[in-house]
Amino acid sequence: MRDTFVRCLEAYAKEHQELVLVTGDLGFGVLRNYIAQFPERFINAGISEQAMMSMAAGLALEGKTVVVYSIGNFPTLRCLEQIRNCCAYHNANVKIVCVGAGFVYGTLGMTHHATEDMSALRMLPGVRVYAPADALETEAVMPLFLSEPGVAYLRIGRGGEPHCHEAGEIRGYQTGKALEQFSGTDAYLLTAGGILPSAIEAAKLLKAEGKCVGVASFPTIKPLDEEYLASICKKVSTLFTVEEHTIIGGFGGAVCECVSGFKENRARVVRLGLNDTYCAIVGNQAYLEKQFGLDGPGIADKVRRVLSGVE
Repeated sequence: MRDTFVRCLEAYAKEHQELVLVTGDLGFGVLRNYIAQFPERFINAGISEQAMMSMAAGLALEGKTVVVYSIGNFPTLRCLEQIRNCCAYHNANVKIVCVGAGFVYGTLGMTHHATEDMSALRMLPGVRVYAPADALETEAVMPLFLSEPGVAYLRIGRGGEPHCHEAGEIRGYQTGKALEQFSGTDAYLLTAGGILPSAIEAAKLLKAEGKCVGVASFPTIKPLDEEYLASICKKVSTLFTVEEHTIIGGFGGAVCECVSGFKENRARVVRLGLNDTYCAIVGNQAYLEKQFGLDGPGIADKVRRVLSGVE
C-alpha cells in the first residue's frame, strides 16, 4: 500500500502544482523519487507533529493542497487538537496519511500501534476517513482522497500486503462505497483496512463447514455505505465487523450507528477488534492479530460460536 500511495502521489503532483508534501522527519527512502522531482514542494517539519499540522493548515489556507505523512499514531493522536482547530474547523485542504495502521509496527510496542486513530478522526465534523485493504483499493481511493475539498484521513499498511482484488477490478470507485468480495446467506464479515485477508480466510474455513458467509471491504468508513448495509441486513440477521482497531468508536461503531437507525431489517452487529484494551504484547503484526482473535481461524471461531448460539 505504501509504495502505491507514493506512486499515486507523484502522478497527482505532476498535474497539480498546488500539492505540497510535509513529513515529520521520516520516510526519506520511500519518498526519494518525490523529493527529487518536486524539491520545492517538500517540507521536512522535523519531529514536531503539532507544529507540522499547524503549518499544513496555514499552507492550505493560502491555496495549497497539503499532504501530511507520518507513521502510526504520530499524525493523528499526537496532534489531534491541531487537526480539529486548525484544519477541520476551517475545512482546509489537508490530507493526513498514516503509514502503519493497526499492528503494522507491532514490534515497537503500543506507542506505535494505530488502534484508536479511526475513532479519533471519524468524530471530527467534515473529515473523511479512508481505510483501504490492499494496494488496489489504495489506488482506487487516492484520486478522491487528494482531490475532494477539506480534510481527509488515509490509513494504510507499510507494504507487502496480499492483493485481495484482481488488477482492473475496481473501476470508478466513489467515496463511501463498500466493495463486496462475495455474498452470503448466513452472515457477513465486514472489514476496514488490511484485515480483509483474514476475513476472507475465515469465510473459506466456514464454507468448508457448509456456512455461507459473505465478505465486504469498506475502503471508506466516513462516509459509510448505508445503502449497502441496508441491502445486506435484508439478507442476513448477523453482521460481523472486523478491524485491527478498538471496537469503540471505530469501524464497528460506525456500522452499529448506521444499522440502529434502520426502521426495519436491523441485523445484529458483532464487533471484532480490540475490546476496550491496549495491546501490551510485543510482536509482529500476524502474531498480534492471532493474540486478539483477528486471524482467519480466530474470526471463524467467533462466527461459529455466534451462529450456533453459544454467544
